[in-house]
Amino acid sequence: MAKRGVIVRRLPAVEGLGSCTLIASDKTGTLTCNELTVREICLPNGETFEVTGEGFTPTGEVCFQGQAAAKAASLDPIARASVLCNEGELRHRDQQWIWRGDPTDIALLAVAHKLGWHQATTLNSHPQINDIPFEPEHQFAATYHLVDEQVRVFVKGAPERVLQMCDRPSEDPSPWDLAQQMAEQGYRVLALAEGVAPANLTAAMVPPEPDDLTLLGFMGMIDPLRPGVKSAIAACHTAGIAVWMVTGDHPATALAIARDLGLAHTPKQVLTGQALEGQSSQAIQQIIQTTRVFARIAPHQKLQLVNAARAAGHFVAVTGDGVNDAPALKAANIGIAMGKTGTDVAREAAELVLSDDNFASIVAGIEEGRIAYANIRKVIYLLVSTGAAEIILLGLAILTGLPLPLLPVQLLWLNLVTNGIQDVALAFEPGQGDGLRRRPRSPREPIFNRLMIERTLLGAMVMGGVGFSTFAGLLNNGQDLATARNALLLLMVLFENVHIGNCRSETRSVFQISPFSSPILLAGTLTAFLIHMAMMYWPMGNVLLSIQPVPLPTWGLLIALSLTVLITLEIHKLSRALIFKRRKQQRG
Repeated sequence: MAKRGVIVRRLPAVEGLGSCTLIASDKTGTLTCNELTVREICLPNGETFEVTGEGFTPTGEVCFQGQAAAKAASLDPIARASVLCNEGELRHRDQQWIWRGDPTDIALLAVAHKLGWHQATTLNSHPQINDIPFEPEHQFAATYHLVDEQVRVFVKGAPERVLQMCDRPSEDPSPWDLAQQMAEQGYRVLALAEGVAPANLTAAMVPPEPDDLTLLGFMGMIDPLRPGVKSAIAACHTAGIAVWMVTGDHPATALAIARDLGLAHTPKQVLTGQALEGQSSQAIQQIIQTTRVFARIAPHQKLQLVNAARAAGHFVAVTGDGVNDAPALKAANIGIAMGKTGTDVAREAAELVLSDDNFASIVAGIEEGRIAYANIRKVIYLLVSTGAAEIILLGLAILTGLPLPLLPVQLLWLNLVTNGIQDVALAFEPGQGDGLRRRPRSPREPIFNRLMIERTLLGAMVMGGVGFSTFAGLLNNGQDLATARNALLLLMVLFENVHIGNCRSETRSVFQISPFSSPILLAGTLTAFLIHMAMMYWPMGNVLLSIQPVPLPTWGLLIALSLTVLITLEIHKLSRALIFKRRKQQRG
């Protein structure tokens, strides 16, 4: 799993991945690349400017109706606010651009640089006095600066929150409509504003919440989707796993991105944190049945959603990267923290860590988790069925008064060498490509379920019954005890070599699975068999195991008998498939 970007902090999470029915994922950095670029600037009068360039480096230009507009005076206020209300750092050193801080801040610095507003120069001429850091609950950040001997406040944040602080005379177009139009194009929209602050404000004072501001405009940013995320979400749907997008973005922005991902298609599938506020647990359980996108969600609401999903019967995996995400990560069945951008608190609260912060790695982890769980079942089935066969063999001999069919050293040989090599090799099965085509298993389903009990009893009765009949038949035909035991031991070895094919899938025929698809298992099976052959023809092995070479006709008989367990379980698989198909047709 580590090779596929999933670091396991708590081992039971590997088993839990196979039961996952819902993934509640952050958008930024998990579904998207978290490499924001300003693509559009919209001023309050409706003028729209296009921004060229990619990434965080300030290359490109700002255009109005196709013409460069870098020196447009109307853009100076919003460019200045982008630099001043900013906690990031963007500078040029050693012939390359270096940045530090939140991607949103870096994107603002980059577009301001394109407009001629350099960070160092601007900060020197506008010294900062105080600030209000960004908090998800407040949805805005503010900084206070000395501008021309006057204290002014510069604000950035969610459009609906910043517009509440602005003095809004009757305008056409409406600022809210402008922000909505940008969000519907899939942009992450940020509003910027400025105003006058108390003249006596100092660094030691708690700054008042800004009000009576002047809106400067909106920044429309793009955050490209991570490669492979759309196909990963489709794979989740095929695997019976629902996916939620939980984001702090504008609902229109979230819906536009969800449409690109194939996650949601109509506004009815989007719910805002404001609509969620005050809802009862039962009401939330009803709401989440049809909702796929949760926008403008606060951290405490994320915890509410997780608890509601678990109460509704989901086995929930949740992603998170911040300190505020820790309660939701702890409340989920499986908490998944980000390895690159996640905080130490988030990683400590999580069971899994994504080393590449990529949603597709979660899906890869689910597939690996299902493969690991399936391999555990295969190994248990192999060991229990062959062990039960030996019990049946010995029990029948005791009940009929015959000598022990196998010596203790021969039983040890079967269990420690033949089975011992095969079960280790079986644990490394790579999977058969159907890991994400199966429905999630119930977390209450035991490993040893009804199907495994059926197959174990059937395989054990065939191997134990045929083995005993062979042993008794040889004795009745005048063979001595040593010869009968020798043939029986070889038969049991052959049974285990054939039965390993039955263990590879609970539903698929052994003839549908290439023996070369699992080189480790093929090598392990051949190695175990060749070791037994060597012991048969090595004089010291004859003495240690009380065995000897078997005549060619006996070889043919024993190989034919060993195929009975394969034929029996193939018939069992076929009959179950036919019954399942008939029931499906009746329901259809």
